[in-house]
Amino acid sequence: MKTPAGQDTHSEIRDGVRALCNPFGSAYWQKVDEERAYPEAFVEALTKAGWLSALIPEEYGGSGLSLTQASVIMEEINRSGGNSGACHGQMYNMGTLLRHGSEEQKRKYLPRIASGELRLQSMAVTEPTAGTDTTQIKTTAARKDDRYVVSGQKVWTSRVQHSDLMILLARTSPLADVKKKSEGMSIFIVDLRGAQERGLTVKPIRNMVNHETNELFFDNLEIPAENLIGEEGQGFKYILDGLNAERILIAAECVGDGYWFTDRATKYAKERVVFDRPIGKNQGIQFPIARAFVNVQAADLMRYKAAALFDAGKPCGAEANMAKLLGADASWEAANVCLQTHGGYGFAAEYDVERKFRETRLYQVAPISTNLILSYIGEHVLGLPRSF
Repeated sequence: MKTPAGQDTHSEIRDGVRALCNPFGSAYWQKVDEERAYPEAFVEALTKAGWLSALIPEEYGGSGLSLTQASVIMEEINRSGGNSGACHGQMYNMGTLLRHGSEEQKRKYLPRIASGELRLQSMAVTEPTAGTDTTQIKTTAARKDDRYVVSGQKVWTSRVQHSDLMILLARTSPLADVKKKSEGMSIFIVDLRGAQERGLTVKPIRNMVNHETNELFFDNLEIPAENLIGEEGQGFKYILDGLNAERILIAAECVGDGYWFTDRATKYAKERVVFDRPIGKNQGIQFPIARAFVNVQAADLMRYKAAALFDAGKPCGAEANMAKLLGADASWEAANVCLQTHGGYGFAAEYDVERKFRETRLYQVAPISTNLILSYIGEHVLGLPRSF
């Protein structure tokens, strides 16, 4: 199946990731899904091969790749039938540390993350009462001598149980004491090793996909002051870099899913014979697959545009959001088409369609809902009145 010409420049990355993914086929992912387990062997293989240290500069033991190249890695994992959600946090969390961490912090953590000794998979931002209105978070980090004391609650914090480190956003100044509501929040590196004995409680959230996510409760958890990233009170600004990277990478994952669904639907439509003819000969089957493929290609191009702006250090908030919106919509359309093409067999676990269907549905909601993206575009791009 043909893909945009721009992808040809990344053939070496694609071939390498595909080769790594090949041993982890449908049987592996079905077993992991059925057991609601973490794909430890797959993540370990990615780490050892250096793919999860793609964004870490070479001087710290990484590959020094661009976000564009990192997005290709994520795309290929999903296109192979896998699920990048188990490990993509290590990609976009890196941006906050790389762009705003001190040299001492980088040298302390990055080489050990690159080698696989440490995992930085988790980021705690969302709270039950704030949702996507991040400025309303209530988790506090109060300075006390040479440490910060954290109290509060987070929700939908993923991969905590399989991470050594976590990026945490907390209020260091009360909302009432700042001029702008986006001020007074700070970013910290939290060492999760042993944290559950020091004031952190982790409550897993069972959900419709095999995705490890949790509710966190902080009860006077102490963090060394040296774990503050950047300047106190500027954490919201810092976190935006990571969020743009996250949206671009997830757009790439959706593109990978979209190609997986259209590939599977096309193959099945050619092979499945009903009434003495392949069902793909019927326009009622053929046209929806073709339209889904067209929309995946369009989302693919927007992903590349957003990633190119990010790599150039240019503003890319609108493009990152649009890439995520188009990717999520395209993958969800392709998922529906693929399941419909398979008919009853689409619901059978052995075909993998229902698993991938559940996985890609998440991106209509997370990490930001499609409606909030439309609100952002309406206000910040089109100049329309704020809708909420």
